[in-house]
Amino acid sequence: MPRVMNFNAGPAALPSDVLELAQQELLDYQGTGMSIMEHSHRGKAYSAVHDDAVSLVREVLKVSDDYEVLFLQGGASTQFAVLPMNLLKAGQSADYIMTGSWSKKAFGEAKTVGTVRSACSTEVDKKFVRVPKQRELDLDPKAAYCHFTTNNTIAGTQFDAFPDSGQVPLVADMSSDILWRPTDVSKFGMIYAGAQKNIGPSGLALVIIRKDLVEAGREDIPKIFQYRTHASNNSLYHTPPTFAIYMLRNVLARLKKNGGLGAVEKHNRAKGKLLYDAIEARPDFYRCPVEEGSRSLMNVVFNLNTPELEASFIEKAQAAGMVGLKGHRSVGGVRASIYNGASIEWLEALASFMNDFHKDA
Repeated sequence: MPRVMNFNAGPAALPSDVLELAQQELLDYQGTGMSIMEHSHRGKAYSAVHDDAVSLVREVLKVSDDYEVLFLQGGASTQFAVLPMNLLKAGQSADYIMTGSWSKKAFGEAKTVGTVRSACSTEVDKKFVRVPKQRELDLDPKAAYCHFTTNNTIAGTQFDAFPDSGQVPLVADMSSDILWRPTDVSKFGMIYAGAQKNIGPSGLALVIIRKDLVEAGREDIPKIFQYRTHASNNSLYHTPPTFAIYMLRNVLARLKKNGGLGAVEKHNRAKGKLLYDAIEARPDFYRCPVEEGSRSLMNVVFNLNTPELEASFIEKAQAAGMVGLKGHRSVGGVRASIYNGASIEWLEALASFMNDFHKDA
């Protein structure tokens, strides 16, 4: 069967040349006679992959020596709990900016650990159609940290300018838009991201955290949950998800070879323009519920005039080789996730399909 155009929200599309390399090396990694998945995580072959992955994260994202780069298991959802376990001490409070389902889940997990407060919520009638402006944030200058989600996969919203938390460490869940453009890591106390959108396979979380926060973290929690444990052991305290890290290494190497994050941003903005232009060209037929200025360039959501039309659109798109366009079950509609792995040719095909579907409806 030929490869489809994969618009799934995650696990999401990976570059075909990265997949082809994994296929070539699956049974015999660089003449070792076995797969990278079969190598010891402390052996020479895997150690080189691991160290290369850390180095590429630092190079591509321009991460300074003030930060640790960690590869942790459990995806971003585990960090919802591990973050406050480490950084939220007794007598402290943390701020959470609520812009979608995932930030609400992060807030809920943190509440089981300690004291947290909502610094802002853009939810209206159980919907999120925008991200807040700086003036709307009720930030505590004494908070242990301020948490927000940079891109909201379900609602289709995204921060263009990040919140300013002053002297309070800013913590970002970048699961669905890390690596989509250059990012000034120095503005953050911590960044974490599940790998399954722009980085690699599911199950792996990339954590970039300031060393002073690691050192000041709580020590009265199990060692396996302490950031210092993984930092002092180069993310090798226990067996890491070796294949996922190998794939992350290959994705980053490809990104670097193809011009880095500046080139990626240009490509992503061109993809987003194709799709939003297709929506705006037929406002009587396609409608994006997200306010301009908050619209995501990773997850584009839109509606048609009736649920029946939406179902027909999704069915016919799938017949045309486009999968993953059904909106999240909590909001319905249509959603095209156009992460780094989605090619501009896919967006051209989708925009053309939208034009034809409108004509035939």
